Amino acid sequence: MVLEKYILAAITTNPSKIPSGTAVFHCENKKEMEIIAANLEAILDGIAHALTEELYVIVKH
Repeated sequence: MVLEKYILAAITTNPSKIPSGTAVFHCENKKEMEIIAANLEAILDGIAHALTEELYVIVKH
């Protein structure tokens, strides 16, 4: 079995919204969260998706 799509990281301002099994980055506010998501998107060669106002995930497609 080959994984083709998976979550590389999660970025959140709300620690109670943390998914398990992935790298998690805690941010103080939405602006910081957007900056971290954009940087991780480039570094990890993934795509950032906003799931809620408090949670982004970086996904490999």
